[in-house]
Amino acid sequence: MIEEGGPEDEETDAERKMRFLYALRSRGVTDTRVLTAMERVDRGLFVRGHFAARAYDDMPLPIACGQTISQPSVVGLMTQALNVQPRDTVLEVGTGSGYQAAILSQLCRRVYTVDRHRRLVREAQFVFQSLGLVNITAFAADGSFGLPDQAPFDRILVTAAAEDPPGPLLAQLKVGGIMIVPVGQSDTVQSLIKVTRGQTGYDYEELRPVRFVPLVEGLSSD
Repeated sequence: MIEEGGPEDEETDAERKMRFLYALRSRGVTDTRVLTAMERVDRGLFVRGHFAARAYDDMPLPIACGQTISQPSVVGLMTQALNVQPRDTVLEVGTGSGYQAAILSQLCRRVYTVDRHRRLVREAQFVFQSLGLVNITAFAADGSFGLPDQAPFDRILVTAAAEDPPGPLLAQLKVGGIMIVPVGQSDTVQSLIKVTRGQTGYDYEELRPVRFVPLVEGLSSD
């Protein structure tokens, strides 16, 4: 007789991965390349402490510095909307845990990621190195100004909410490039916006309601 609570009752890695991918598909993440990238990158490596047991649930979780790791379905939907191509150079504003950058690294040539919290950048760099993700470069910097020295970018992904798409980031987007950014007041539900740069201006498409931490200017003291 098998005792209740024995190993046979525990969810296997294969079952956990199947449940994780099913949740993504059921919420609209259907791009095969994105799903494959999210299958390869273990979210559990980016969640620490008390919340580690919830790493494979489709929910945002607290991380250090008062920030959050986005829920996997939102990561998948934002990545899908970004339509990253293999030769692209991508700028991510808001490194956070590093999870989103790790997903992007599976899909493009190079990822530049910036965060105002030095601690988060250090911790993310450690995980990137442990996973051998050599095509990610992380900086502690004011992401609202982008990275002019590395611009222009094929794709820009902003993981914090601005009241409007930041002008410096729009200027660093290549013609034909795409930026995904949450827009709205920090204390209300925001809208996820897809910005496409054309020859003569920018096209804006509203994708879905979201809630992100606010995009804050300046470097943090931590």
